[in-house]
Amino acid sequence: MLTRRQIRVKVMQSVYAFIQSENTDMEKEEKFLKVSMDSMYHLYLYLLGLIVEIQKLAEEQMTLSSKKYLATREEKNPNTKFINNSVIKKLVEDGDLREKLSNYRLSWELDDEYVKILWNEIRESDVYKVYLENKEESFEEDRDLVISIYQDIIAPNDKLYEFLEDKRLTWIDDLPLVNTMILKLLRKVKPKSGDDYFHPSLFKDEDDKLFAMDLFRKTILNDEKIMMEIEGKTPNWDTERIAEIDSILLKLAICEFLKFPSIPVKVTINEYLEIAKEYSTPKSSIFINGILDKLVKEYQSNNSLNKSGRGLL
Repeated sequence: MLTRRQIRVKVMQSVYAFIQSENTDMEKEEKFLKVSMDSMYHLYLYLLGLIVEIQKLAEEQMTLSSKKYLATREEKNPNTKFINNSVIKKLVEDGDLREKLSNYRLSWELDDEYVKILWNEIRESDVYKVYLENKEESFEEDRDLVISIYQDIIAPNDKLYEFLEDKRLTWIDDLPLVNTMILKLLRKVKPKSGDDYFHPSLFKDEDDKLFAMDLFRKTILNDEKIMMEIEGKTPNWDTERIAEIDSILLKLAICEFLKFPSIPVKVTINEYLEIAKEYSTPKSSIFINGILDKLVKEYQSNNSLNKSGRGLL
């Protein structure tokens, strides 16, 4: 689930927090980094649980309407196509999802107003009405509906965004990636997708998990040495005038140059330039690229780049 770029962003945020707090307890900040990464997975589960809660609310309202004393013919014989949607039912019947939501204490019970807001928007949407009117039923149609309501109604909902922003500090930064991940899984789900389909691992492998902690630790422990690498490479800037985020991104990149032999130089540069475009000033990527380019040429000339394997320079 977590890409290397997202891991780098998480480390950047933790290094920034460590510096801002003037904290010398690196172990405490390492725990925050781990919690921050775990929290992204919790958001993923929470949003899957939201889809389940919307289906449950739809079913409850349908049941209550059918029991009304003066129920209409339509209320007595409701269209159950949505509550029986085969893709949503995969989530509703997902025992692992229920267990994880319970274990992590992720519940919409006290915040069901957002479930109601979203259900009302879905019910009034054209895509939902067209879906109910179509008498043909297929897995593909069910999947297309869920993709549409998630992409066009749930993901961009302002009230949901504000709620998540208040719920947990790190969730807003995680939201775009989590939404993308959910949509990717929805687009590829098949009728025979296994019980574990909606349960990807947080890390691709153990190397990625170790990379996160090692990058944070090595950047902090080698801070003075890395700053010496930057000094003199910014003729028009004092090191104190470099934007805080730019300084951290430079430190992380230099740490990768010197302390991570298996990561190609081009990959490191490209990753931090993309992060700079998203998290720093408009000109930051140009500034960072200039510094890193000078450093790489210097390292190559004095053979100090600690890289092994073909295509790593």
